[in-house]
Amino acid sequence: MVRRGCGHNEPVDDVSRELSRVILAGRELSDVLADITAIAARAVPGAEAVSTTLVRGDKAFTAGYAGQLAMDADELQYEEGSGPCLDAGRGGVVLRIDDMSTEERWPGYVARARTTAVRSSLSVPLPYQGSSIGALNVYSTRPAAFATPDSLAAGLDIAESIAVAIANADAHAQLADQAANMRIAMESRAVIEQAKGVLMAQRHVTPEQAFEMLREASQRSNRKLRDIAVGIVSGTQKPA
Repeated sequence: MVRRGCGHNEPVDDVSRELSRVILAGRELSDVLADITAIAARAVPGAEAVSTTLVRGDKAFTAGYAGQLAMDADELQYEEGSGPCLDAGRGGVVLRIDDMSTEERWPGYVARARTTAVRSSLSVPLPYQGSSIGALNVYSTRPAAFATPDSLAAGLDIAESIAVAIANADAHAQLADQAANMRIAMESRAVIEQAKGVLMAQRHVTPEQAFEMLREASQRSNRKLRDIAVGIVSGTQKPA
């Protein structure tokens, strides 16, 4: 995960273009989101630390962060089971804390956050197909750091770009899984056909009978059909 703090703010258009160039193929989603979050951190005025919260079912977790302040604040909310990053991610609403010392919402989280350096925050939902898949969270050690229209506008734009990047990364991961499953299926089919050929030659049976023999052996031994076929094929190969 990225742990460096946020630097000067960059134009949202520049950051969006950089987000679109993040390499997705062949990478874990956590690595992609670490890069994405670090890039996004440079776009929101007032941001000192930024995180990306993803919501998967009932579970919420920090998928990427820039600045330890963000990770610590997120973890407090997960432990309490409430907080702006959770409500923004699940409810699809923008939530802002201008001053932690006077904030009255989320009493459990706020009480613990007051012992940290966080003084203000902005949580923006990540929109995807009419719902929210998480939240972009920005934190500051200064009160009212995100009270300007520029901060909200930048947060909304970057959250949309992050949501698109996450959707694309998920699509790449699903395609990779499908390709891997297809490769395994083809390899299994090949070795089963080889095992059928061995049985047909040794037992003088038809292809259908050979497959039935494999299936019955699989059931008797409670082993996968492919494993039975590998054993038969391996038994016919001469040692080097």
